[in-house]
Amino acid sequence: MFTSLRCLAVTLTTILFPVATVAAGEFIVLQSTTSTQNSGLYEHLLPGFEKKTGIQVRVVAVGTGQAIKNAGNCDGDLLLVHAKAAEEAFVAEGGGKQRRDVMYNDFVLVGPSADPAEIGGSAQIGDALQRIAHSRAAFASRGDDSGTHKKELALWNGIGVDPQAHSGSWYRETGSGMGATLNVAVGMDAYVLTDRATWISFGNQADHRILVEGDPALFNQYGVVTIDPAHCPNVKEAAAERFVEWLLGPEGQAAIAGFRLDGQQLFHPNAKNGGS
Repeated sequence: MFTSLRCLAVTLTTILFPVATVAAGEFIVLQSTTSTQNSGLYEHLLPGFEKKTGIQVRVVAVGTGQAIKNAGNCDGDLLLVHAKAAEEAFVAEGGGKQRRDVMYNDFVLVGPSADPAEIGGSAQIGDALQRIAHSRAAFASRGDDSGTHKKELALWNGIGVDPQAHSGSWYRETGSGMGATLNVAVGMDAYVLTDRATWISFGNQADHRILVEGDPALFNQYGVVTIDPAHCPNVKEAAAERFVEWLLGPEGQAAIAGFRLDGQQLFHPNAKNGGS
């Protein structure tokens, strides 16, 4: 399975550090999220690493839950996802060697301009979700165990609502990535939780707009996790560590900060002295 997924991984670009231990033409497989790929971050980020090194990075973009499962099956050399508790559990259970902060952005609650649940004036996400549940206004969920889905369920749980009990009525689970779920939400005039980067880069916003933002509960941290060679003997540890060093160092962090769409910064670097 390890070899087959490497062959199927989508090559976005290559990356390299001038060290003798890295073989010419070597590549690593990065298990990551749809939000980072769909936003265009990797197309912006990876050429800088390739220019400096020569290691090819092949990105498999899936939901965070699936990315962690893939890494646990040794179908990758590195993880870059956004569900900190799940990442730390992966390390604690022996799949990962170390987890470090990379960058952050935030989640936003998007909905139709008509705003049937009247959440537009809500300063807190909990209040907005309560109004949606009470009004039974349509809500589109990824329903795919992604980082966004995990955050959404945690927010519902925080207000004592089990939306999955209403699956198929006002609560619709797509089982798809963020872009596909946004298309569903727009098509059915539904509310939806999304990361800001994907929303900014989304090309089918129609009359949907951000209705709730800025609540600290919507903070969205991304982390990079190296795979433990004791768990996955074939992991390309040296090449993966080179990428982590670059990503958390001055060049990688500056590249993250420099990624913008329509004048808006999509991700904010926050590695702490090489990560923590």
